[in-house]
Amino acid sequence: MRRHTSDIRKVKRVKKMENKTVIKNGISFGSVLAITISWSANHSIIWAIIHGCLSWLYVIYYAIIR
Repeated sequence: MRRHTSDIRKVKRVKKMENKTVIKNGISFGSVLAITISWSANHSIIWAIIHGCLSWLYVIYYAIIR
């Protein structure tokens, strides 16, 4: 049985959508984690926002330093 080209395109589209969802969820989780760590360490909204923008970079930095 041969697949039609339209079936192959649909499979590729679904895989791209899954990749975007994983990346989107990973970024948002990293930001929330960074904000939570920053707030518990500094109790400053400004630092929490800055660390939320840096997300995983700040989480890794905090893990290494602490």
